[in-house]
Amino acid sequence: MNPVEALHRKLQRLGAVLKDPSVTEHERVNAEALKTRLEDRLTKAGAPKGDWTDILFRLGRTVQEMKKTTAPPPSSSGAAKIAFRLGRTLREGLKKWRSP
Repeated sequence: MNPVEALHRKLQRLGAVLKDPSVTEHERVNAEALKTRLEDRLTKAGAPKGDWTDILFRLGRTVQEMKKTTAPPPSSSGAAKIAFRLGRTLREGLKKWRSP
């Protein structure tokens, strides 16, 4: 993972902590201190180069995300498998019974 991306994620999480109204004062102070340290590290790390390697990296990530299936996982319950097999058997039996 890119360290700059990791710093961005940490900053986003710290921002969420700071916006939460149920956070105690001590947690808020700690989050604020962490946020300033991370922002300093982020400015020292600099911005990405923006050359062709960054573009190809992002393209590769996008292709990997597209390859992931969005179909729901198959059901693992025994009743569903039994019902599917029973229906298939009945369908095949009806086909044989109807055909001359």
